[in-house]
Amino acid sequence: MSKVYLAGPEVFFANGNELIEQKKDIARHYGFTPVASVEEDDFPSGKFESGMFISTLNERLMKSADFIIANLTPFRGISADVGTVFELGFMCALGRPVFGYSNDPRDYDERAANDYYVGAIKPVDGLLRAPDGQMVEDHEMADNLMIDGGIIARGGQVIRPNAGARLANDDTSMFESCLAAARDYFAMRA
Repeated sequence: MSKVYLAGPEVFFANGNELIEQKKDIARHYGFTPVASVEEDDFPSGKFESGMFISTLNERLMKSADFIIANLTPFRGISADVGTVFELGFMCALGRPVFGYSNDPRDYDERAANDYYVGAIKPVDGLLRAPDGQMVEDHEMADNLMIDGGIIARGGQVIRPNAGARLANDDTSMFESCLAAARDYFAMRA
């Protein structure tokens, strides 16, 4: 069975441990061995030291995995969790297959326009510009072009709802669609 590293901001959610365990069970149902950061009883006592411990642990877990599925649902802003994006890049650099999903159906530029600049973006010289003059990426992608590009270039997929409202953080339907895509990916290479 291929080992999948489960990346995402779930660890920060109030029901994070339960959601991570649920996703591990779902991954097993799809025929994968899940790898995810776990609660440790022997964390170092200092804040910096415990942060370094978690970082080292996650890198070790990623190196042990065959591929990654990253939850790219916007977290604390208009983009994916920065730690998750680091993990995605780490796995890309290792040459591993990468897959991502978001529970938000909107493209990045729509979230930037509506959620960050509150509708004040307009086309200027063929580009979308904010009132501060900054260009807003408009590539019909879920997030920054390097995130979607890194996934697609390695044969993976970015899965999102077709349209409508953002799904709840604990909705696992996009995660399951991502697992199905990964299963198909590995079946074609077997």
